[in-house]
Amino acid sequence: MSTKHLLALLSSHIEGDEEQFLSIALQVAAQEARQGRPEDADKLKRLVQKARDQQRAGRPAGGQTPIPLARPRGELQGLVESVYPKVTLASMVLSEEVQSRLTRVVRQQQERATLRDHGQAPTTHMLLVGPPGTGKTMTASALAGELRLPLFTVRLEALFSRFFGETAGKLRLLFDQIAQVRGVYLLDEFDAIGARRGDPNDVGEIRRVLNSVLAFMEEPNTTDSLVLAATNHVEALDEALARRFDEVIEYGLPDRRAGRAILERRLGKFKLASRSWEAIESALEGLSQGELVRAADAVVKDAILEGATKVSLDALEAALQNRQTLKGKFRRQTGR
Repeated sequence: MSTKHLLALLSSHIEGDEEQFLSIALQVAAQEARQGRPEDADKLKRLVQKARDQQRAGRPAGGQTPIPLARPRGELQGLVESVYPKVTLASMVLSEEVQSRLTRVVRQQQERATLRDHGQAPTTHMLLVGPPGTGKTMTASALAGELRLPLFTVRLEALFSRFFGETAGKLRLLFDQIAQVRGVYLLDEFDAIGARRGDPNDVGEIRRVLNSVLAFMEEPNTTDSLVLAATNHVEALDEALARRFDEVIEYGLPDRRAGRAILERRLGKFKLASRSWEAIESALEGLSQGELVRAADAVVKDAILEGATKVSLDALEAALQNRQTLKGKFRRQTGR
């Protein structure tokens, strides 16, 4: 252990900041792993997990222990944004397969010490693919909420620099953060940095970034952070990169049953009469979760301002048709 780590441990102990104390212990574990002492690193991680399990078991009934604030500092402030989501997987409408796979990831993370005792590691790298508005970004929030971890959203546009080598340096900062501070990290529009090598539009800097990401994917994740990469264009990803993810989860547009469930949940107390749903089922076809949510929000706002207790069938149908029209115009403009 370095003097810097020892001083930080003592300081956090004196100030009574137990989470900072445990975070520094994980940094020491990461250092041990890098120096070729994996057994010592695993012992430290198991002790930290045991301490956190005891914290969780001792929280007040009906309440939750507060999550310590973890804010990006220094150069990371421009690269990463952090929030503490309260949503969970139960608040999402997902297919049975996606729900089952995400629940399995949560369990692996919660019981990661048990997995390590048997020589296994929990899922830590996930690729989420599918059309816009199908729940990829919300999944990151829900996983963070389930695990009571901060959600760090990486601003990929801030990674790129016109100065040679600076982008790789920023990536190194990000990778160090992931290794040292446990959280859920979302890299949205991942195809921006994971594009195929040899692409006609490829440039040297993009290749260097991709090679850095490939190397990072091979590094041990010492804090068991969850790294989620999301993309609308999986076909653009380099195959070598796609193979390195523990899980690849595909999201699709909701069918009529799922679309109705999304609307009912979003309408809340402004629910529509059951017999009215059949009249608007065809208007749900082809709309994403995000588009359905926005249509529901539009009519709920009007109902609130008008002092109504329910939304009208005509208003909801008009909002859905508006979304269908906008989607059709976009398709014609893009040729998709």
